[in-house]
Amino acid sequence: MEKKWALILGASSGFGGASAVELSKAGYSIFGIHLDRQATMPAVQNVVKKIEKNGQKAVFFNINAADQIKIDDTLDEIKERFTTKEHPYVNVLIHSLAFGTLKPYIGKNPNDCVTPAQMSMTLDVMAHSLVYWTQGLIQRDLFAEGGRIFALTSAGSHTVIPNYGPVSAAKAALEAHIRQLAVELGPMKITCNSIMAGVTDTPAGNKIPMFDKMLKAAEMKNPTGRLTTPEEVAKAIVLLCDERAYWISGNVIGVDGGEYIVNYIGERTSAPNK
Repeated sequence: MEKKWALILGASSGFGGASAVELSKAGYSIFGIHLDRQATMPAVQNVVKKIEKNGQKAVFFNINAADQIKIDDTLDEIKERFTTKEHPYVNVLIHSLAFGTLKPYIGKNPNDCVTPAQMSMTLDVMAHSLVYWTQGLIQRDLFAEGGRIFALTSAGSHTVIPNYGPVSAAKAALEAHIRQLAVELGPMKITCNSIMAGVTDTPAGNKIPMFDKMLKAAEMKNPTGRLTTPEEVAKAIVLLCDERAYWISGNVIGVDGGEYIVNYIGERTSAPNK
């Protein structure tokens, strides 16, 4: 039986960590890309343990996922150590990198607003890196025909959140990259979709200014009366990995329990009695 692998960018926590665990339940071994200091390594080790408990391999690389030299070195190592002529494939690529600048565009003091270097870094990590990893996989014949690419986006790609401008631009670019890749990889039957999760209480989200208010507003908007969880997003990703989802490509797919379509905050009403 062919070994299935998923390569997850941002695998140590949040959506990436949850997806790593959920995919391992579905029979995927995991190549995890993350950037963690000693203080957050226990979270990484916890994800690895869960993957291995599910009977799958966990091979993690603690690197800067936007460094082209590191990208090349990591993919070369994967090709050399973990593939064979019979099964040289990565089946799933997930982009869930959350590292960017949260500053306004405009400020009287240059120190108070985003700089060119910060803007470039945010776009490079949170958007352009998806293209570079995909290029590396294809150029090394590592991506399986019929594979899947998922990029984690948010409603911030097309709405305004205070200080979120650079990340908003990155999310919009990420969705554009997914559309382009969906067309260019169509002949290989590789599908590409953006996953727009509802507001979720994750370590990355908590770095956004006034995030506590965003959580409360999302909870009130959501028809279910609660927030989206990383595990629910991960389950949707596994669902879209099914071979029967081969015709779903180039989309932004909401996974939020109906949160996004609600444009007001008020009391929820129960269904009428029948």
